[in-house]
Amino acid sequence: MPCLNLSTNVNLDGVDTVSIMSEVTSTVAKIMGKPESYVMVLLKGSVPISYGGTVEPAAYGELSSIGGLNPDVNRK
Repeated sequence: MPCLNLSTNVNLDGVDTVSIMSEVTSTVAKIMGKPESYVMVLLKGSVPISYGGTVEPAAYGELSSIGGLNPDVNRK
């Protein structure tokens, strides 16, 4: 099962997270060649993140999967 864990230092209050997760689920499924029903997406906001020495808006994503990850998928 592919799982995309997304964290951002942006406050997500008032953001339509359902549509974001739906679009991300569809994209991950398409890239990995898996059914959407197999894809899990976690979206966390207001996470303290520093990138490049600043705390400007940033995000971090980590994709894990048992099977399905290979050099071709990694390029996509």
